[in-house]
Amino acid sequence: MNADPVRTPYGATTTADEVIAGIDLTGRRAIVTGSTSGIGLETARALASAGAEVTLAVRNVGVGRGVARQISEETANPHVDVAGLELADRRSVRSFVAGWRGPLHVLVNNAGIMATPLRRTAEGWESQFAINHLGHFGVTTGLHDALAAEGARVVNVSSVGHITGEVLFDDPNFEQHPYDPWAAYSQSKTANILFAVGIARRWSDNGITANALNPGRITATGLVKHVDPDAVPTGPTPGQDSGVSVKDIPQGAATSVLLAASPLLDGVSGRYFEDCQEAWPVRPGIRRGVAPYALDPQQADRLWELSEQLLKTPLP
Repeated sequence: MNADPVRTPYGATTTADEVIAGIDLTGRRAIVTGSTSGIGLETARALASAGAEVTLAVRNVGVGRGVARQISEETANPHVDVAGLELADRRSVRSFVAGWRGPLHVLVNNAGIMATPLRRTAEGWESQFAINHLGHFGVTTGLHDALAAEGARVVNVSSVGHITGEVLFDDPNFEQHPYDPWAAYSQSKTANILFAVGIARRWSDNGITANALNPGRITATGLVKHVDPDAVPTGPTPGQDSGVSVKDIPQGAATSVLLAASPLLDGVSGRYFEDCQEAWPVRPGIRRGVAPYALDPQQADRLWELSEQLLKTPLP
């Protein structure tokens, strides 16, 4: 944990519009992955409302075009575009990166899946690790030069779920361990934080900052479609405060928008936020905070090396 954690005037009930109020992003270019619904859409809308040129990086381009029109009409910003991106497909990732032109100022790695049945990519990689982490790793490292051209912010949407699982470096694709959907999800969300730490360690000389966040528990999104509410890990023992409050989508997107756009985060990198504040270390019985292994620089280096090694695997 940093000696001086970042504190802001915002909190758990702050909305994305309240964070973006008064911020001018004219001339800034942003990408938001998974932005046709939920907090991704709200994050893209908020950035567009401040004048940013926003690209929706989405699986379904047809749906994305409709969402782009909706955002443009609502924000009076004509500079909202769509590009196809399937994070589980390295060919799609490479095509997306190759198609980008010019500088990039904000990259919000928002797309993700949660607690899915066991599925594997063409390479045999477990789908939550592949989509939530490896796909975003490929996009972000592929866009390094665009990010470095002007200095930029990378925002990784993680989860409080990271506190229940480290990265299984010896078996990230559950080839030896029995598959557990929550263990796989937790691993991928820990990876999101470690990736931000890795960027902070490697790319600071390029003026690039990176932070990760927990958006909070938001039930009104497509992320929960595979989830049995009775099976959600709760952490605390009976009678203890979980620290978890349910948010609506504008509240859930607020921390993403804070990390993407607020001048309060200028120069801040390699940290983890929740409720628009830098998170405290996790405490037993309280389902919030950041696990120490998620900010461990050695684990961040190890994850970076593993990710590079996996992405060098010949395409199937």
